[in-house]
Amino acid sequence: MKKLKKYRIFQVAIAASLILSIHACKGKSETPSPSAAPVNEVELITTVKVIMTDTATNTITTAYFYDIDGPGGNGPTILDTIKLNPNKVYQTKIYLLDETKNPADSISNEVLKEGADHLFVFTSTGVNLSFKITDKDKNNLPIGLSSNWTSGAASNGTVIVTLRHQPGVKNGTATPGETDVEVAFPCKIQ
Repeated sequence: MKKLKKYRIFQVAIAASLILSIHACKGKSETPSPSAAPVNEVELITTVKVIMTDTATNTITTAYFYDIDGPGGNGPTILDTIKLNPNKVYQTKIYLLDETKNPADSISNEVLKEGADHLFVFTSTGVNLSFKITDKDKNNLPIGLSSNWTSGAASNGTVIVTLRHQPGVKNGTATPGETDVEVAFPCKIQ
């Protein structure tokens, strides 16, 4: 009998909440609200691979950053030093991967596809290195998956590779948007 009574109280509670819900909806406008703008899915970037090809000798130099759990958590398990020769031009390609998936997911393809929303920014500290982005998005603004890096005299420092996510605000500068990934590679020109 107690179970039946509890069940009956449960039924009454459900009926009351339905009546209140229907009543609350009556006062609302019949005009549909505009749908929210689509939100870009956040991609996990576990690997940043920088491949630099000396334009004079076709010698390839590769540097990796690997952090299986992404930002936060454990630190990276691989952070290579970029080693370049002085006074050279290097055709440089950036590859981004999510290696938690099998096979690894190429985030670079997403960046290229959404090029009008992304910009790589390259900065150097203490090392004689300059950068020129060579690929463009549909609005003729730089992307940075492809670039030329020009080394100067022997020096040691850091190269920071930053991917900025700039949907609807990209203007060719690093300022708008937010950072998707940023890696500070030690760098030696010797």
